[in-house]
Amino acid sequence: MSVTQQQVLDSLARVKSPRGVALTHANVLSAISASDGKVFFSINVDAAEARAWESVRAEAEAAVRAIPGVTTAMVALTAERKPGSAPPPPPQPSRGTPGVQPVHAHKPPQGGGSPMARQSEIPGVAAVIAVASGKGGVGKSTTALNLALGLRDLGLKVGLLDADIYGPSVPRLTGLRDKPELNDARKMIPLRRFGLAIMSIGFLVEEETAMIWRGPMVMSAVTQMLRDVEWGKLDVLVVDMPPGTGDAQLTLAQNVPLKGAVIVSTPQDLSLIDARRGLAMFRKVNVPVLGIVENMSYFQCPQCGTKSDIFGHGGARHEAEKLGVPFLGEIPLHMAIRATSDAGNPVVDSEPDGPHAAIYRAIAGQVRDQLKGVIAAA
Repeated sequence: MSVTQQQVLDSLARVKSPRGVALTHANVLSAISASDGKVFFSINVDAAEARAWESVRAEAEAAVRAIPGVTTAMVALTAERKPGSAPPPPPQPSRGTPGVQPVHAHKPPQGGGSPMARQSEIPGVAAVIAVASGKGGVGKSTTALNLALGLRDLGLKVGLLDADIYGPSVPRLTGLRDKPELNDARKMIPLRRFGLAIMSIGFLVEEETAMIWRGPMVMSAVTQMLRDVEWGKLDVLVVDMPPGTGDAQLTLAQNVPLKGAVIVSTPQDLSLIDARRGLAMFRKVNVPVLGIVENMSYFQCPQCGTKSDIFGHGGARHEAEKLGVPFLGEIPLHMAIRATSDAGNPVVDSEPDGPHAAIYRAIAGQVRDQLKGVIAAA
């Protein structure tokens, strides 16, 4: 059943703002995307009023989910203050609808607890680890998938979450094009391939769709893919992060107690500078760094076997030693890895006895050893 924008608007007309105004008349809605049962939009308010609007956001999302034919709904609260805007006025007695306070009367709770206090485990998942990079183009997604397969080969139950909202690669890397279904609890059921439970925002939108989302919408999407997916019983959930140190990384760190992060870099100085920033970010939010992987470490000619250090060599190992974190291994720049990734048949699964699969499994072994206490206790 196709869902239209008008159906969404009709549903939102029954949701009231904190001042009692219908949401459709409150001048806060972004453009609504409604396609194939998937609905996305944001509610844009001033930062000073954001806390009072959170319950409205939740009510709006519930109203949209109740529309027949809607399979996925993501509603983000975008809160920002315009440059030079004045601070909110002090609370005044309400002169409007009886019983409805003005937005500014909603005060945040006192005490200012740590954002990490919102962390809670994902039911059934023993350990969540992030695969991250300071910059794009270093092969992070390919590394994340093959690391997950390496952990699978070590006898673990593994899931893979593609949290790279702006450039999801996992659908292409796995060859999956299906849409996730919902169970009776209206949670998304992850797709399965290669013995992995797999979820990606790319399963919900078309490959060519430009994800022009503000930070709060990214945060909402990451939270939903963590919490609104029926992951089942997993030893490890590998999360392929977007590059950089932004909203998605902070959302993940604040939502779940990450058991560690793997940093992917290439050998050259520009990549290492960004990798250093990523490592510093995880340390600031008290996430253990499991180690650094040097991807595209060298090129080995398939004809003559000669090694060429196209991007330099050994930079990530040196950086790991300098920063006091494990160096997990070197992955070469090789056509087999590229070709199998593009074909949706990652090298650890398609060439399990080859040298590249052995490298990924060795890296996975080091990661598993650092997680042994967590996995064994689950």
